[in-house]
Amino acid sequence: MQSLWDLKLSLTDVSIASLAAWRLTHLLWGEDGPWNCFVRLRKLAGSSLAGQILDCFYCLSVWIALPLGCWIGATWPGRAMAWTALTGAAILLERITSPRSPIANPAVWREDAASPPE
Repeated sequence: MQSLWDLKLSLTDVSIASLAAWRLTHLLWGEDGPWNCFVRLRKLAGSSLAGQILDCFYCLSVWIALPLGCWIGATWPGRAMAWTALTGAAILLERITSPRSPIANPAVWREDAASPPE
């Protein structure tokens, strides 16, 4: 009988699948593609559930990582672990590679010296 922790996920498989999950998610979520095919796909999906998933990198990474996790996992617990690891890796890779937006300066209250009433 296999133990829950006997997942047998190879580092190579997890690394390659993580890069694939990030690449496919980024491609569908934020790139135009050849002949604008991914722009057209997102426009076709519109505001449907599929369109909402395509508009959210985090949501889309969950669904892209699912088949990849099933592919590299040997057991059901291994597949579940791989699935969550791959979506997490895709999100981390997106955060590392995306340009950071400048942080706005905090609001500061300044009270002007009021002139004395006349």
